[in-house]
Amino acid sequence: MTITGEMLIGGSAVKGSEAVLRCMNPATNEALEPPFHGGNEQHVERACALAQDAFDSYRNTSPQQRAAFLDAVAEEIEALGDELIVRAMQETALPRPRLEGERARTCKQLRMFADVVRRGHWLNATLDSASDARPDLRMRMVALGPVAVFGASNFPLAFSVAGGDTASALAVGCPVVVKAHSAHLGTSELSGRAVQRAVARCGLHEGVFSMLVGAGNQIGTALVSHPAIKAVGFTGSRAGGLALVNVANSRPEPIPVYAEMSSINPVFLLPGALAARAPQLAVEYVNSLTMGVGQLCTNPGLVLALPGADTDAWKAAVAEEIKGRAAATMLTSQIHAAYERGVADLQAAGGVHQLGCGVEGSLPHQAMPVVFETTGAAFLADHAIQNEVFGPASVLVLCQDEAELMRVAASLEGQLTATLHAERATDAALAQRLLSLLELKAGRVLVNGFPTGVEVCNAMVHGGPFPSTSDSRSTSVGATAINRFLRPVCYQNLPEEWLPESLRDANPHGLWRLKDGALTQG
Repeated sequence: MTITGEMLIGGSAVKGSEAVLRCMNPATNEALEPPFHGGNEQHVERACALAQDAFDSYRNTSPQQRAAFLDAVAEEIEALGDELIVRAMQETALPRPRLEGERARTCKQLRMFADVVRRGHWLNATLDSASDARPDLRMRMVALGPVAVFGASNFPLAFSVAGGDTASALAVGCPVVVKAHSAHLGTSELSGRAVQRAVARCGLHEGVFSMLVGAGNQIGTALVSHPAIKAVGFTGSRAGGLALVNVANSRPEPIPVYAEMSSINPVFLLPGALAARAPQLAVEYVNSLTMGVGQLCTNPGLVLALPGADTDAWKAAVAEEIKGRAAATMLTSQIHAAYERGVADLQAAGGVHQLGCGVEGSLPHQAMPVVFETTGAAFLADHAIQNEVFGPASVLVLCQDEAELMRVAASLEGQLTATLHAERATDAALAQRLLSLLELKAGRVLVNGFPTGVEVCNAMVHGGPFPSTSDSRSTSVGATAINRFLRPVCYQNLPEEWLPESLRDANPHGLWRLKDGALTQG
């Protein structure tokens, strides 16, 4: 398929009229063809008006129809073949295996949401029968309305045009307007055309999907401000997420913004674990830190430990392991520049020194992995040490005793993940104290693993307290991601034939429902 540099508004391909945007190959600094032209507020208006027109018919499609549509999107993405992977490699400098895996994950989550829609649990169908004390009451979840989705820089497929935010919104009946990330516009156009073809193939209203392009904040601000938009999905920086939150809260009708923003994902190395496997933990930690050039939102940016010979052995092993790791190309020049500033800030912070580093790069936009060390007292004294540095940089905090370790843990901001490495026989008491605290700090708590790698499944939570996300009650990965785009409606004393099918006595779809307090499929 030829990449044209056009936006996709409903069933049409539209050339923008504003500033020219060119994607760059970050490994070579080569400008990629074709140029894209940014859209303006008229394009936003057209896309949002189409989404609003599509909403009523789309939300009233059957679960089977929407599931078939999601399956069709996955099939169309797979049908793009190697062209999608080659273009994504050019725009991101990510290796082929990583992108092929990400494509598989993208299609997996589309099909997972198709299965979720078919099962119907997300409707939360609840029936309370009439009695002398109350009327007949029935409740289900309904779609919020059109959703704005912002493509992420670090996942050009799985968190972008046809990624998890789009899939979960489409699953429950919300049309989607995507703002493509400017770093991978060609990849975005290919993915967007796959969604567009699936819309036509399934006979849906063209306004179910649109994709806009724009430089700066103009398009994003106009999109979130538009009255047709009822929710926002975003993955990116804290500054970017909070800017959208402010726009959404300033509307005459404020709307929710589900923004995944920043996290340093603390890893606690307890004494028993270090005694049992310090060298192994050092290698696994460096592998996790440098995966994807550290450009993962679950990157282990903070490690906490107590002093001792086993901790010293771990430190020595980390320094030895990381010195053989070469610098690698980051996604964009802007991300690389931010990484360099973040590393410089850590180097300049009081009480912080370098524990080890990798091989310095000689090509553009390459990040050298680096690990710093500081004390618990210095960490508590300088809140800036826990600022996220997006890339392969991490800080070891050496706490003088368990009391200081708990104080440092209590001082942490909200996180996507928190990890404990512990031995059941020797670390149980401290581990249980930490777990009680960390479940209040993070959306996912791991034991004896590393947080990089987010499984697409029913139980996964990829969210957490602020500032890891703007709403700690939500997740952007896993089946419950659909809850972000739903709201409950109660139906009182409606005639049977007026009720939604999911709430009728006959239960024509065979849903599991809560009827008079008992879970039943009858």
